[in-house]
Amino acid sequence: MIKATALTKKFDDFTALDNISCSIPNGCIYGLVGSNGAGKSTFLRLISGVYRPDGGSVTIDDKEVFENPEAKKHIAFVPDELYFLPGSSMSRMASLHAAVYPDFDMERFSFLADAFKLDTKKSLNTFSKGMRRQAATILAISSKPDYLLMDETFDGLDPVMRNLVKSLICEDVVERKATAILSSHSLRELEDTCDQLALLHKGGLVFESDIVNLKTSLFKIQTAFNYDYDKNLFAGIDMLHFSKHGSVSNIIVRGNRDVTISRMKSLNPILLDVLPLTLEEVFTYEMEALGYTFQDVLEVK
Repeated sequence: MIKATALTKKFDDFTALDNISCSIPNGCIYGLVGSNGAGKSTFLRLISGVYRPDGGSVTIDDKEVFENPEAKKHIAFVPDELYFLPGSSMSRMASLHAAVYPDFDMERFSFLADAFKLDTKKSLNTFSKGMRRQAATILAISSKPDYLLMDETFDGLDPVMRNLVKSLICEDVVERKATAILSSHSLRELEDTCDQLALLHKGGLVFESDIVNLKTSLFKIQTAFNYDYDKNLFAGIDMLHFSKHGSVSNIIVRGNRDVTISRMKSLNPILLDVLPLTLEEVFTYEMEALGYTFQDVLEVK
């Protein structure tokens, strides 16, 4: 398990992470979303032991990771800004990974490189941005880590390659009980992959939830009545958002769906539709309820 307690990281007069506490269970896919500068990359670098915390702590299986080579053998980190040895090929990088990771699977490496149609003998300097991202992902997955950390996971990948990478990550989590932490600007990329999601903003953890509960705890109701009314008609219903256009209202509700529908029917509406919300909409209204404007919090691509 990854556990952060009052985790803080500062750079000169800038606080990149401010007093974050969370627990990430083993065997899950955990998504990090947030705008540029929200603290996603810093959080991943602290977990992987690249940075030392300035306050609080972060541990993996109750062990500090910073300056702990034994712990780092179980972690593979694919950063936003990729680095390869100068002039190296994928084959040379695979040899380096095999020297660091005792469970590095050379057969899997060759299979994945062939599946991605990448030349393992060719210099990585000649690869495109997307191809370099693919190469780094293959090397990380072939290392068979217990913890796979990927910053801006799908950056530079076309839709086909994005789906392939998602499949590989899910396969590792299911078959090896690995834990994956994926960061992205886009909720759409993480919605069908992650078990849990966390929203970072200005160095703070704004929201964290199981994705299934998150999507089922909120829903949209579209309703209309043949008499004049306002939001007071719905007293007792936990509304995150209410808007009315003419006689038709759109209401975002948190709570038990069946109980809410029964309550709405008792008001004798002439229109009553219950509509699902996208994950992006869920976060929008949850942030509004916390006093945040969504556009100020999350940059959605």
